[in-house]
Amino acid sequence: MRWFLAGHRPESRPSLADPRVPGALSRFRILDLSRVLAGPSCTQLLADLGADVVKIERPGLGDDTRGWGPPYLRDSAGDDTSEAGYYLSANRGKRSVAVDIKTAQGQEVIRELALCSDVVVENFKVGGLGKYQLDYASLKNGHPELIYCSITGFGQTGPDASRAGYDFMIQGTGGLMSITGERDGVPGAGPQKVGVAMADLVTGLYAASAIQAALLSRESSGKGQYIDMALLDCQVAVLANQAMNCMVSGQVPIRSGNAHPNVVPYQVFASSDGHIIIAIGNDSQFRRFCELTEEPALITDDRFSTNAGRVRYREALLPLVENIIRQRPSADWAEELDAAGIPWGPINTIDKVLELPQVHHRGMRVPMAHPLSECFEAVGSPLKLTDTPPVYDRPPPLLGEHTVEVLEGLLGYDNERIEGLRRDGVI
Repeated sequence: MRWFLAGHRPESRPSLADPRVPGALSRFRILDLSRVLAGPSCTQLLADLGADVVKIERPGLGDDTRGWGPPYLRDSAGDDTSEAGYYLSANRGKRSVAVDIKTAQGQEVIRELALCSDVVVENFKVGGLGKYQLDYASLKNGHPELIYCSITGFGQTGPDASRAGYDFMIQGTGGLMSITGERDGVPGAGPQKVGVAMADLVTGLYAASAIQAALLSRESSGKGQYIDMALLDCQVAVLANQAMNCMVSGQVPIRSGNAHPNVVPYQVFASSDGHIIIAIGNDSQFRRFCELTEEPALITDDRFSTNAGRVRYREALLPLVENIIRQRPSADWAEELDAAGIPWGPINTIDKVLELPQVHHRGMRVPMAHPLSECFEAVGSPLKLTDTPPVYDRPPPLLGEHTVEVLEGLLGYDNERIEGLRRDGVI
């Protein structure tokens, strides 16, 4: 890419100021102006793929999620540090630069960093960066190759564009909570949010995909572009089959607890000592289930021979299956279902998930050196690339940990200028 600041020359990537293990995206630099989860999860994914991600944070405060605890990371003495688990979940692989964006000098620092970056990611309110001249319109003339990704609750246009948007309210507004939870008439019925910030996380994934598409497009066009990501858009997109069911049938999907709207039997069943998930996805699996259970009422009833029939007559079928599963312990069912090639699963607590041999084997727990702890682990990336695997060489940064490194290495600031910024409270 070209360097558009007067007096500076193009530099290759990765720069000497960022000596990282090469990854799939190691020649790209991302300026991260986002906070909380949607934006940071996007930029963490790009960092895992090798991109140089420079995260801008408020001096003294940092990303909001640094204080979203407990729990906090514990040091070698077992005492809480300043690093909340929430922050640690979405910020590995980045360099933290503490700069006060509300000052003219801070804005100039961020502008210079933007003009030597390939991508800017931000999640300010619509128009919020315009007053600092750090919006896309202000930067693109000096850097026509810049890819600029804005993440908001409702997008940059439309009647709700000015509204603030958070994951919880987007799960409700975007329909997810209307199909999550027990159905009416069942104890505990009512809408439920998903146990993680699903709207934020899927927006981060979609944003990372859009950014990589824009980078690929730039390879042929030589031009950057603007990316407008909305939590609501992404939430609507992941309604997937439920939204399409509604559009095709005209019927509004309802909460159905752990049952599947289109596949039966595909839900949680009580065993004699707990619960087990049985996920029968086709007619052949159901036939094997009937053979396994030796239940004549299942084998001979034509209503249940096809999935369409099982969906239509689920109220007749499910009590039969429930009665069968209730007779034996989960471990017995697990062994026999495995032998018959019928999908099943336990309902694990998160601590048990993290101890699963398969989770360890797949590298989903990653030990990392952290300046405040001798036993820091991160949840690994699910991306498994043979030639350019994820890069785990940098833990979530301390607030402002790389401020001097970045100002010196990327912008060429000398010590006098850096100390001046520090005296003025800019960094």
